[in-house]
Amino acid sequence: MELDAFQDTLQDYDLAIIGAGPVGMALALALKDSGLRIALLDGRARGAARQDPRVLALSYGTRLTLERLGVWDKISATPIASIHISQQGGLGRSLLEAAEYGQDALGYVASAGAVSAALLAARIPVQNYTLVHDLKPDADGITINLNDGQPLRARLAACAEGAVQTSESNPLVEHDYQQHAVICIATPTTPHGGRAWERFTPDGPLAVLPYGQDCAIVHTASPEHADQLLDDHDHAYLGRLQRHFGQRLRFSAVSDRARFPLLLRYRPNPVGARTLWLGNAAQTLHPVAGQGFNLALRDVWACAQTLLRNPGDPGQASTLAAYAQARQLDRSGTIRFTDGLVRLFSNNNPLLKHARGAGLLALDLLPGPRHFIAKRMMFGARAWP
Repeated sequence: MELDAFQDTLQDYDLAIIGAGPVGMALALALKDSGLRIALLDGRARGAARQDPRVLALSYGTRLTLERLGVWDKISATPIASIHISQQGGLGRSLLEAAEYGQDALGYVASAGAVSAALLAARIPVQNYTLVHDLKPDADGITINLNDGQPLRARLAACAEGAVQTSESNPLVEHDYQQHAVICIATPTTPHGGRAWERFTPDGPLAVLPYGQDCAIVHTASPEHADQLLDDHDHAYLGRLQRHFGQRLRFSAVSDRARFPLLLRYRPNPVGARTLWLGNAAQTLHPVAGQGFNLALRDVWACAQTLLRNPGDPGQASTLAAYAQARQLDRSGTIRFTDGLVRLFSNNNPLLKHARGAGLLALDLLPGPRHFIAKRMMFGARAWP
């Protein structure tokens, strides 16, 4: 069979979104009234994303995007009224407060499962149990080979939080931080008051986030230390947590713990031939400062707006180039910001410790730099001067 005749027998779409996690679902929802023929593919069972145990720090800008998508009021989220930043064993601290910017919250904390459930409630059709084996772009479109042996054809493939698709022409940049995140929920003995804490330690950052009446813990450690944190019984773990965190808030109980390795992985160019990458398929960031999902959702919104402003073939090179250019500053800035924080603070160098302390003190005393950091965390690089 000739190629043209073969392609005519395939399912034909304008856009195939690979991965129906919150990033893929958000893109499908942003484009649901666009007139594009969209296939949303996921290798899991329907609703599997609701079981995601992670807790997400949602920026204020992310709330605005979720409001535009019509799902924010379906998400149970805890406001972050202030963020306290400090380092273990060193002087200096800084405090960011929402009231200083005329907002009720700098950001919010919600479970990844709750965000996925709100997006799923929009009833976007998903082809579940659909695994993508490979992508084969050509001049007119892209052939997507599936596990059921029935390929489909699209003009553009968006790889969104699914398995990262390989691309010899667009390789990944990777750096292993040699750190693992141990996550759990801890119960404080006194109200947290909507405050989040970012505590830098020689092992890595420790985040304590308001989560309902409890606190979500993201405890960074070396792989060997993470083993110990998982093996500890609850009382012993609480003792370790308290020693790392200090006495600003005390904890009385802790949930089961889980872990995942931390690395930096990103594509310098988020687009390729008839393909673009979003979410973890485009960049996987260290959780310090909670920027990963917020950056992904900014990517999603920019992608949708680019496709809407450029009707016709969504996979044409000029459209993809316009999207990549629009996202270059925010993507590169956020990647450098999070990577720089990890490298600067995850060590016990005495000279750096004093410099960090002076920097935190200056951040607290000087409104300009403090506003820069706060707006950066609330809105991304678009808040840069």
